[in-house]
Amino acid sequence: MKKLTGKKLSKLCSLVLTFVFVVTLLTACGSKTEDSGVSATDAPEATKAADDSSASTGAYYAADASIESIVVDAATKGQVGNWGLGNEYEIQALLSKYGQPTTYLSQNFDMDGFDDDSILLASAMTYNELGLVKNSYDGAYKYGDTVKYVDMNDEGVAMLEDNIFCTKDFATANPETVKAFIYASMKGWEYACANPEEAAEIVFKNGSSVSADHQSYMASEVKKLVETDTTGATVTNYGNMDDKALQQTLDLAKQYIKLEDSTAADKLQTLTLDNIRDNSFWTAAMASDGKFTPEKTDISIQLKWLPQAQFMGYYVALEKGYYTEAGLNVTIVPGGGDVAETTAVNNAQVDFGVTWVSNLIAANSGGMDLVEVSQVFQRSGLVLVYKINK
Repeated sequence: MKKLTGKKLSKLCSLVLTFVFVVTLLTACGSKTEDSGVSATDAPEATKAADDSSASTGAYYAADASIESIVVDAATKGQVGNWGLGNEYEIQALLSKYGQPTTYLSQNFDMDGFDDDSILLASAMTYNELGLVKNSYDGAYKYGDTVKYVDMNDEGVAMLEDNIFCTKDFATANPETVKAFIYASMKGWEYACANPEEAAEIVFKNGSSVSADHQSYMASEVKKLVETDTTGATVTNYGNMDDKALQQTLDLAKQYIKLEDSTAADKLQTLTLDNIRDNSFWTAAMASDGKFTPEKTDISIQLKWLPQAQFMGYYVALEKGYYTEAGLNVTIVPGGGDVAETTAVNNAQVDFGVTWVSNLIAANSGGMDLVEVSQVFQRSGLVLVYKINK
């Protein structure tokens, strides 16, 4: 089958990823209420025309403009964009911080809205869309140093993303399996971060969803998310669960996640960290000698998306034989399409999954009984990118 490349591929990847986010949240039994995004096609024509005219003259933002001034300006013009399907909570928290309404422009599944100036502040993941905006390889937008971005970590509104989770019942029944999987996975992540170029090649060999150039870029950026926390400090304990960052994620989730079901909404407000994570398995795994007697040896992990460097640690652990050394036979199940990782794990279709903490919070609020056993990404990868005058 011919592989898609370039902007067509980035649009397809973003479309499917967005759909995954929707299914994940809606299958949490307490479905999200309709979001507060406004479609770009529904924006007032006069406002759009005025903004387009201004942008066409090159009047963007000064390179030294304050974050507050940029956020307020873009929000006032109704041109802060987000997909509105799982990570809008950070955007809403940022808008609230600067005294703005929490509404946002519904962003399409590519960066064309940013490119054509209909969105002044566009959501982007550091390891994906930001690279497509900045870089010059095939399919990218080639803006280079004419763009800057607002970092959710620096703004104090970061919510943690990729973690490893399973059901509480599975963890209770298979503690050695959980510890073995964590140990081998973290060994894979450590190697991947030390050798990002090789890790990118391993992922590409396993059916990469993006080009080799973009895969390499992704690996270098994912490394930063794994080895740096929300404060900018270096992390050497791969997979560590930082309760302060987790608590911030939970607090923001309680404030901004809106669930239709009243029972789920009430439960959301009662959740504590003990309801969503158990660090005992990670602690035991990291203190072990790497020798385990797994109760279940044939296991699987459901990814949130197609094969890409976002998940390089698992592919490296498989390629290097780390799972085999821990007594496990692991199958990595790609995401995409109509796959919802929380539902797949909850229904025992797979043993482990990769999800965002906000997804797990919403799922448990809706009646699932999932537990995070390792936090892979130590900081948020979400930014708002904007153009500067040169």
